[in-house]
Amino acid sequence: MQRRTLAVVALAVLLLGAGCVGSAPLSDDADSAAVEEAADAEEAAEVAADDTAEDAAVEVEGETFATTASTDSATAPQPAPDRDLIFTGSVELEVDSYETADGEIRAIVADHDGFVSDSARQVHERDNETWTTGELVVRVPSDSFDEAVEEISDVGEVQSVATDSEDVTDQLVDIEARLENLRAERDQYRKLYEEANETEDVLAVQERLSATQEEIERLEARQRALEQQVAYATITVSLAEPTPEPERPDPDAWYDTAVTEAFLESVSGVTTVLRASVVATAYAAPYALTFGAPFVVALGGVLVWRSRR
Repeated sequence: MQRRTLAVVALAVLLLGAGCVGSAPLSDDADSAAVEEAADAEEAAEVAADDTAEDAAVEVEGETFATTASTDSATAPQPAPDRDLIFTGSVELEVDSYETADGEIRAIVADHDGFVSDSARQVHERDNETWTTGELVVRVPSDSFDEAVEEISDVGEVQSVATDSEDVTDQLVDIEARLENLRAERDQYRKLYEEANETEDVLAVQERLSATQEEIERLEARQRALEQQVAYATITVSLAEPTPEPERPDPDAWYDTAVTEAFLESVSGVTTVLRASVVATAYAAPYALTFGAPFVVALGGVLVWRSRR
């Protein structure tokens, strides 16, 4: 029994040893597979890294392209910014009725949200006939300037039309810059005024502050005036009714003329006739000498010949 037990133990030991020996190659194969797997993973990682790099390069190129496009867009010519323009115009019309034309123009201006700033008219009279002339100064929004000029021109017979514009952009920019500086200067003077203790210093700062404030108010008024002129165009409209033709009175009968006036007119007539006769003689003398002398000589010869017979 003891021998059988020893035999069984010995067999178990042999089997265990064989299992250990067999298990060693399996472990080596697993290690090899793991190494190959790691290599494949590393290669895949490198490929993925390359793809990522290429994708990144494409994205970078895309960003560069977009940046380049943006740069080109920035350097490309841009439309000019809005300019501050003052539009002015003048229209001269001849109209059949001043009152009618005046009403039509005021209606046109109202339709364009404008207003009449000034107007004047004058009635003329001659030979019991009257006609009216006058002028209207109208203001319309600058956007409606061209359209308003065209509509006003249709009110009567156009004698003349003129339009003009003035660019005041630089003036407004300069005024705004000067105002900013003056306002900053005013704030500094106000601080100095609050901190001044001596009467002399207070008076000096107050004088400077007052001068600065006056300059600010002057520039602000100029700025408002320019902005108003930019916002509303000015059109000067001259209207005139036709001037009547002067009436020519019928001449009086000759016998209604006064004696003194008749005598003076007769003397003037005689003087005119004498002057005309002298002038006619002066004109005729060369012809008489040229053509009359041969005739006189021939006539004298005929008379002498007949007397001898």
